[in-house]
Amino acid sequence: MSESERSTLETILSVAEQEFLEKGFQSASLRNIVRQAGVTTGAFYGYFRSKEELFDALVKEHYLHILEMYQSTLDSFQKMTPAQQRSCMIDYTILEMTKMTDYIYDHFHAFQLILCCSKGTPYENLIHTMTQMDCSATRDFSAAMTQSGIQTKRVHPQLEHMLTSGMFCAYFEMVVHEIPRENTTEYIQQLVSFYEAGWQKIMGF
Repeated sequence: MSESERSTLETILSVAEQEFLEKGFQSASLRNIVRQAGVTTGAFYGYFRSKEELFDALVKEHYLHILEMYQSTLDSFQKMTPAQQRSCMIDYTILEMTKMTDYIYDHFHAFQLILCCSKGTPYENLIHTMTQMDCSATRDFSAAMTQSGIQTKRVHPQLEHMLTSGMFCAYFEMVVHEIPRENTTEYIQQLVSFYEAGWQKIMGF
């Protein structure tokens, strides 16, 4: 790609980002993006075949990366002994969520697009996807506790999903409401402490 082509691509992506942030994916106008970028329709299609592909270029890498980060967190936790899981759950969760938050704030506009502007795309289900991942990990945790001789109370899957979804909704409010980055460390600590205390209460571990 030549320097001129790279510059044109960057302009298209910058204009598209603003259009999607202002109007959301469904209402965003490809015609307006082309016009604002100062390119012809034919030139645009030399870079992207559709509005969907353009949106992908802005968010896909970051969407997949945050899911990979979270899955890695769950996998690492599962490899701990039951005693380790119980003793370090809060500190470990805070540490890993802080790492995720750093990544999110390093790519803030991409996550605003994912969380606030992605209706009509595969990316609108981020919270649901992470909730399913976490619910599966919670069941693994409960099984590990049982195998180690610690009985936990069964939580109905519907309630489990509701509580977990609520946690992720609360977590991502930092992006939705543009919470200053310097406040996130305190908020994560309090959010994790709040939810872990609740899980300990209803699961009895």
